[in-house]
This record gives sequence, C-alpha cells and structure tokens, in this order.
Amino acid sequence: MHLHPMHPAAWVLDQLRDAGWHVHDLLCFTRASTLVLASPRTRPGPYERGTDGPSRNGTPPVVLKAGFGSNHVLAELDEATRKAAYGFYWYAEMTEAERALTREDFRHEIAITRAAQGAEHVVPLLQEGSTDRFDWYTMPHCVGGNFRPHLIAARSRDEVAAGLGILADIAEGLLSLHEREIVHRDVYQENILIHDGHGLITDLGAARRADTPRGPAARGPEVHWPPEYATSYDRATPAADAFSLAVLTYRYLCADIPRHGPSRLDIAPASLRPIITAALAPAPEDRPAMSELRDALRQAATPAATPARRSR
Repeated sequence: MHLHPMHPAAWVLDQLRDAGWHVHDLLCFTRASTLVLASPRTRPGPYERGTDGPSRNGTPPVVLKAGFGSNHVLAELDEATRKAAYGFYWYAEMTEAERALTREDFRHEIAITRAAQGAEHVVPLLQEGSTDRFDWYTMPHCVGGNFRPHLIAARSRDEVAAGLGILADIAEGLLSLHEREIVHRDVYQENILIHDGHGLITDLGAARRADTPRGPAARGPEVHWPPEYATSYDRATPAADAFSLAVLTYRYLCADIPRHGPSRLDIAPASLRPIITAALAPAPEDRPAMSELRDALRQAATPAATPARRSR
C-alpha cells in the first residue's frame, strides 16, 4: 500500500522501520492504534525493549499493533486505501494530554495481554517494545481472518457446526481469561480470529482486572453489549462476556439481532435455545457460567445436532 506521506500512518510505519521492522502491509489504522503485518529485520526476544540479532530469515510475519492513531476525519479515501482508516482519511493530531492518556491505555492493554499469556484460545503476545512516541506489541498472524464473514451467508450443516465449534473455542478462551480474573468486555465478531479452523479471542484493550474498576460507569449502547454497561461498565463481571457471546451466537444462528423483533431461536439447535435465552437475561446474576455456555456450544457443534442456517 502506498500512503500519502502526510497520512499519520505513514509516520508510524517509518518509525517501525527505523526500529528494525520490515512492513509488509498496513492492516488497519484507527483512532488510537495502527496494525501492520511485519517481519523483524532483527530478532527481538520475548518482552525485550527494542531489537537485537540477525536479519529476518524466512520466519512468518507477525501482526504488530502500535499504540498510535489520530482522531479527525479529513476526507474520504479511495477503495484501494480504505482499509487504512475505515473508509476515511484520519489526520488531525490528538492533544498532548489526549495522547498521554491514550498511551497509558495502550500500556494497560499490553499488560493485560501479557497477563493472559498461555491462556487457551487467546491470541498471545509475542514481543513488545516502544519508540519515543508510542508502544507496540506483536501477535501471531491468524490467516483465517475474523468471524464477521460467518455472519453473512446461509450455511450448510457442516459449516454451521464448524462455526459453533469456533464459538465454543471462544467460550473456552473467555473462561481462561475469567480464571485469571480478567473480563474482556468487548466480545464481538471482529475480536474473534480464526487459525487452522479454531477460534481465538483477541484485543484486550477494553479488558479490566476483576479486582479493579476501569473506565467510565456508563457506556453504550452497542448491539453486543449487555444492559449493565449503561450503569456499571467500569465494574462489569464475567457475566457481561457471557451476554455478548450469546448475542453473537444468536446472530450467527438466526441471522438477526436478539433484542430487536420477534425471537427466531426456533431455528437454532434445540439444545442451545435454553442457554442462549438464559445468557441474554437482563440481570447478570441470572446468566449461566461461561463453562455452561462452552459445554452447550461444544455439544451443538456437530452436523447431526445442527440445522443448516437460513438466509436472511
């Protein structure tokens, strides 16, 4: 991708190159971060600040997430470069105070991701480092993309079963986070990556430690967020993740949003209907544990138990 030299992502890529990275592609540029596909020209050790070692030697590229973005829409981009900024040209700088807060948040994301190291079905942190203006960390490149395409087309029994298997993997990953006292708080299709047919949860930028309030008390609404985010987002519990995963499962099976219009759960596998209904309960204390949701998804993830999904 050829960016205009004044695009702020171009500056980030230059900084990464100066830090010893070969940039293959710009994957995404958002308000607060930049994601690139990159290979080290030098080989950093785990958690090492900076790089040292021989040039790259055929090792697979990784996804590098840099905590630097901008926050003002200046003009629309053409289709070829649209993925750099969700369809817009982001240009204006944050203030220094905003930038400092954003950097603090990104360092929190790195720390939470590090604390999740080794958790099953959670995208791991590989290396981390910093420049004068921003911090970065790397993670494996999941070549299967994210879960969004699974929400679109009608599927055969085998395909629906495979998707439910991916969602069961995500329930396993969320359970692993919960056992480490981490609440994800932002479970939706773009934060589910697929590799070798398995699902992995990613993006812990919104996550909080269960013993520490974090963020504003009120957030929302978003389709995948539970109702308690309107009053206690900063103290969200693992039950919030169960609600969000149930929303995604409903959308996947029913091609609909559960909180709008009549229920379509009659087209979901019979074994899943009660637990999805329970996980969508307005009160967090009425929702099932993540282990129950995982077990139900795993049990339903067989072609024999799964109807083909209807088109919209």
